[in-house]
Amino acid sequence: MEKSPLKVVQKVFFGFFAGLDRQLGLILLGLAAVGFFTFLSASQDTPVSIGDEIRNLVLSFAVMWLVSRIPPKWLEISAVWIYGLGVALLIAVAAFGLVKKGARRWLNIGIVIQPSEIMKIAMPLMLAWYFQKREGIQKAWDYGVAAVILGIPVMLIARQPDLGTALLVFAAGLYVIILAGLPWKWILPFVGLAILGILLIIIFGNTICANDVVWPFVHDYQKHRICTLLDPTTDPLGKGFHTIQSMIAIGSGGFFGKGWFHGTQAHLEFIPEKHTDFIFAVYSEEFGLLGNMILLALFFALVKRGLAISASAPNLFTRLLGASVTLIFFTYAFVNIGMVSGLLPVVGVPLPFISYGGTALVTLGLGAGILMSIHRHKRLVQS
Repeated sequence: MEKSPLKVVQKVFFGFFAGLDRQLGLILLGLAAVGFFTFLSASQDTPVSIGDEIRNLVLSFAVMWLVSRIPPKWLEISAVWIYGLGVALLIAVAAFGLVKKGARRWLNIGIVIQPSEIMKIAMPLMLAWYFQKREGIQKAWDYGVAAVILGIPVMLIARQPDLGTALLVFAAGLYVIILAGLPWKWILPFVGLAILGILLIIIFGNTICANDVVWPFVHDYQKHRICTLLDPTTDPLGKGFHTIQSMIAIGSGGFFGKGWFHGTQAHLEFIPEKHTDFIFAVYSEEFGLLGNMILLALFFALVKRGLAISASAPNLFTRLLGASVTLIFFTYAFVNIGMVSGLLPVVGVPLPFISYGGTALVTLGLGAGILMSIHRHKRLVQS
C-alpha cells in the first residue's frame, strides 16, 4: 500500500527532528522568537534588514542541527586539532590581521573571520579532552598544564585588544578546570583576591580616576570603562553616554513596558548599538519588568536543561563539555544584562539568541548543537 504524500512529509519532518531534545529546542525557539520581535523594533534606522536576521537565525539553527548529528566521540577526537587551528589563527591575526577601530581582531582568508570566536568552543573542547585523558591518574600538576592551555589563547585575544571575548574564553576554560575537580583550597584565595580588588576599586576608584593615575597592565579604554562604571555622570555625553541612556530606557519601561515599537529611547536614537550589544535596553523599555521576568525565566530554563543534559552524559568528556557550554550561555547573559544595567563595565558581549549578529549566533548554535549531540547519542547508546 502506497503512503500518502502527507504521511511521507510527516515522516521526513519528524525524522529531521528525531533525537533532538524537545525541552531545549522549545527554550531556544522561545529565545529566538523574543530576539526576532525585539530586533524588528530595535533595527529601525539601522543598516541591517529583517532578511539579515532571518538568515543568521536559520544559519545558527542549521549549525545546531548538523552538530547534533556528530557523535561526541568525533568531537573528542578532533578537539586538539580544533584548538590548534584556533591558536594558529590567533597568531596569524597578531601577525597580519585586519585593524578596525583600533583593534586587530579579524583575518581575511577570502572571507573576513574573527578567530577568537572559535576559541569559545575550542577551549572547553580541548580542556575536556585533556581531563578525559587524565581521568583516574589526575595529578596536581595537571591543573598547571590546563592553565597553560587556557592562558595562551586568552593572552593572544587580550592583546588584540578584545577584553570581552578574552573574559568569555577564560570563563569557558575555567568552568572545565573547576568542574574537573580543582580543589577549593586553590579556588578560595583567588576569590578572596578578586573580592578585595573589587572593594578597593569601589572605595578608591573615584579618587584614582579623578587624579588620572596610570593603571598597570590596563589599556586606557579599559580604565575608562571601569571609571565610567563607577560614575557615568563624569562624562555624560561621552564615555558614560551608553550606560546612562540604557539605564534610563530600562527604568522608563516600568512594569508592563511602553509597548512594542513604542520605546522612545530606542526610536529617538538615544541608545547606541541598540540592535546588538544594547538590545536588552530596547527590550526592557518596550516590555518592562514583566517582559524581563519572562526573558530571565527562559535563560534560567536554558541553563537548567543544559546542566541536566550534562549531568546525565555518559562520560567525563561529555559531562565537562556540556556543563561548560551551558555555563557559557549563562556568562553571556549575565555579562550582557549586567553591563546594560550599569552593574558591569561595557564590553562587547551579545545577549544570547537576542542580539543581532552572525558569528556570535553561529557560535551559540554550535554550543546548542553540542548539547543536542550529547543528549541524542546518549539515548542512542542506551537504546
